[in-house]
Amino acid sequence: VTSDSGLVWVRADRPARMIVETSATESFRAPRRWHGPLLGSDTDLTGTARLHGLPAGEQIHYRVLLADPDDPRRTGEPSYGTFRTAPASRRQGVRFVWSGDLAGQGWGINESIGGYRIFDAMAKLDPDFFLCSGDNIYADGPIQETAALPGGVYRNVTTEEKSHVAVSLADYRGNFRYNLLDGALRRFNAQVPNIVQWDDHEVRNNWYPGEVIGTGTPYPAGTRLDDLALRARRAFSEYFPVSTISGRPDGRIYRVHHHGPLLDVFVLDMRTYRNANSPDDQKSDPQGILGREQLEWLKRELARSRAVWKVIAADMPLGLVVPDGVEGKPNFEAVAQGDPGTPLGRELQIAELLRFVKHRRITGTVWLTADVHHTSAQHYDPSRAAFKDFEPFWEFVSGPLNAGAFPASALDGTFGPDRVFVKAPTASNVSPAEGYQFFGEVDIDGDSGELTVRLREQDGSVLFTQVLQPGRVGQ
Repeated sequence: VTSDSGLVWVRADRPARMIVETSATESFRAPRRWHGPLLGSDTDLTGTARLHGLPAGEQIHYRVLLADPDDPRRTGEPSYGTFRTAPASRRQGVRFVWSGDLAGQGWGINESIGGYRIFDAMAKLDPDFFLCSGDNIYADGPIQETAALPGGVYRNVTTEEKSHVAVSLADYRGNFRYNLLDGALRRFNAQVPNIVQWDDHEVRNNWYPGEVIGTGTPYPAGTRLDDLALRARRAFSEYFPVSTISGRPDGRIYRVHHHGPLLDVFVLDMRTYRNANSPDDQKSDPQGILGREQLEWLKRELARSRAVWKVIAADMPLGLVVPDGVEGKPNFEAVAQGDPGTPLGRELQIAELLRFVKHRRITGTVWLTADVHHTSAQHYDPSRAAFKDFEPFWEFVSGPLNAGAFPASALDGTFGPDRVFVKAPTASNVSPAEGYQFFGEVDIDGDSGELTVRLREQDGSVLFTQVLQPGRVGQ
């Protein structure tokens, strides 16, 4: 959703023509009508219609009709939803929520605990949008009917496509369809727009371009991850309304979302253009985790931005050490590798970006991420860092939405992080039934311009609050 447009997504149960009607009220008196695409098997019966010419900062009510392709007078029951367009004036303020990691580690939709209940808690805040920081599905994570709990059993909704790892396009489509079986998620999607990025589990754990895997179980021997990524990206493009990718499986996931004068969201893709996972200790690394083209785009768009706040939506953290997890290989998956000294490997690219932000005097940058399955707040400061040519900034971590929770990651001192808050279990793969599911909220005040971050538990209770002042380089 922008200040004057929106993308509305739907999936049919048979070939159909998509029609969207919009209104300023729930009565739908004198609605505007928009004709969307013909939905067929080539897109798994999904489609997106672009609405334009909408009023800024207003609540829009919409309903989607699916019409018989051969007789447009015959339609199904409408599906209803609503959203707010981005404001034209900063006085309106902005509120959004973020998190990531859905249906991971074999923990799926458990209706006995309310399914994906965290989405109901997020909806109660009536956010302008939801930023999903990646791992929207776990294509590599089969879901069985039951999983063991301490003193009990976790019972999953199951489907055929979720009974094994995803390999075919049909498998990947089935993974996205699985999450939409949850009522809380469907209600949330009908009320709250999504800004979506991806990470590794949309394809396979810790994947990188050029990787070849498989010994026959569970993946066929010689499986090329680039082939799986093409199928995953196509399914991703079919199941999410993304402006740069809708209808284009080869489209770009990284983009900037302008949400009025207060906020720009820079959505990164730290998966598609990265180099291979390695010990990450090389002294030169032009490709890094973003790739040169994406890095130059990010620098250019940050310099152009006139928004008060510039949220950098990263699908992986900066200073938290994330091992690759491949047995016998000391490789790393994110940016940090545990060496607290001067930047090495992928850190070199981040150092270049932080130096650029400082020297171009770019104000109001805040980093948001998920990935590590716990919640925390890190303040980065050159006075504590081995690399000193940057201004202080904050990074906030949230998630998972509904997946296994894990202990807190180790910190890498290269950029001087101070972890001022963390909540994480001491055991690995703690189930959603046992808690440790998190989301974050960002609230920007229209009068003062202050940005408040609240880290919340799955029931919405606040764990940590940090207020940031506008107009500062770094933060």
